Parts: sequence; C-alpha cells; structure tokens
Amino acid sequence: MQRRFMLKLAAAFGAATLIATATATAAHADETIKVGVTGGPHAQVMEVVKKVAAKNGLNIQIVEFSDYVQPNAALAGGDLDANSYQHDPYLEAQVKDRGYKLIRVADTLTFPMGLYSKKVKSLAALPVGAKIAVPNDPTNGGRALLLLQKQGLLKLRADAGLKATPLDVVDNPKKLKLVELDAAQIPRSLDDVDAAAINTNFAMQAGLQPTRDAIAIEDPRGPYVNVIAIREADRNKPWVAKLVAAYHSPEVKQYIATTFGGAVIAGW
Repeated sequence: MQRRFMLKLAAAFGAATLIATATATAAHADETIKVGVTGGPHAQVMEVVKKVAAKNGLNIQIVEFSDYVQPNAALAGGDLDANSYQHDPYLEAQVKDRGYKLIRVADTLTFPMGLYSKKVKSLAALPVGAKIAVPNDPTNGGRALLLLQKQGLLKLRADAGLKATPLDVVDNPKKLKLVELDAAQIPRSLDDVDAAAINTNFAMQAGLQPTRDAIAIEDPRGPYVNVIAIREADRNKPWVAKLVAAYHSPEVKQYIATTFGGAVIAGW
C-alpha cells in the first residue's frame, strides 16, 4: 500500500514538474514581430539586426516597402510592430498631420542627402534656369532646400526652418526651377533635370555612391538621424528593448562601418 502510494505521488510530482517546465518554456518562448523597412541600407541593416535579435529570443519578420507613406500607415494600423526607415522630422510631421499614435524609441542611421547630376560636374556649372528635382514631402523637401541654401544656390526666409517649401525662397540668383517629385522617383528623373536632391537610400538603390557621385552633400551632423518607430501603446513591451539592443549592438555598428563606406553612418 505504502509503496503504491509513493509511486502515485512520484508520478503526480513528475507530471506537475512537466507542466511547470512547459509553462516556463512557453513564458520564455521566442517572440515574433514584424518590422517595416524601405529597400536598400535599411533593409540590409535590419537583416543583421534580425540575426542578433534571434540570439535573444526575438524573431523579426522584415517587411519591405517601396515608398515613405505606407510603413507608418501599416504601423498605425497594426500590420507592423515597428518600422525603421524615416528620420525624426518626417515622423513628427506624420504624427502631427495624420494623427498617428507613434513614437521614436531609438536612433538608427544617418543618410547624408546629396545633390546629383548627369549633366554637370560641379555646382558652379549649373546653368541659369537649371531644373532641380527635390522631394515633394514637407520634411525631405525642406531638407533639400536647406542643402541648396547651404551651397549658396538660393536663400530661404529666416524663419522657414526644417519644413521650408519653395514658397520660402526669397533669393534665387540662378533662377533655379524647383521640380517637386516623390522622393523614391527622383533617381529616375536625373535624365530630365539638371540636378536632383536625392535621399541616400534611394541614391544607392540607383547605383549612386554619395561620397563618389554627389556634386554636393549634406553635413552628416544635421538633425536628420533615422529612428525606430513603434505604437505609443507598445512602449513598455519587452520586445522593444530587445529590438533596440539588437540594433545598437557592436555587430550592427561594425556592419554599417564596413559596408557603406561612410555614405551611411551609425546615428547612436
């Protein structure tokens, strides 16, 4: 009797242990999140982040987009858990204009904007009335205008700030004609304009190397560092810290330094 009782007790204890182990395992099971990126360096770097994060139990599904609008719409709508493709002024503008409940949680990359041309080799060679393509979204458009101003090609109102538009141009000695286009389409416009202000990720997709091909380039120490964005409601979820830690890891920083030759810079 006693031996049978002890065997039953041991069996019950063993089953309880298995249940506890299974519960603990489930509690620490790998978590999967979806992260939106644009093609080029953002996607390339996120592949490295994915490998680092997997070591800490975070699986990342990378979703690639070809424009700047959809990643925030998808994040706000719950189709993504995070995105990594935009600089801080663009995110702030999207939050203000569209009412998205999105926040930044980490800095990622800096992409110095460049001015490119297939027709001239220097700014001085730009003709009077030259056509200059610039992004048509408020923040990247303002960024392009600030680059043109920095190069002495035009002058903006003193209070124009980061969201300057062509309407803020107060002096245009070369009578430049500003052609506003979607940022992703600008590289394909190079044959039709005299020069174009192109975001580095789109320039690199088109085979352009900023430090080699740009006739002017933005100061990398500007305000346009890119960020990881999430929904405000998710700010305290454990996967957020894991994602940021993976992105800011030595492996990722080394990859950026050795892969992009200074055209893309770690922003942390």
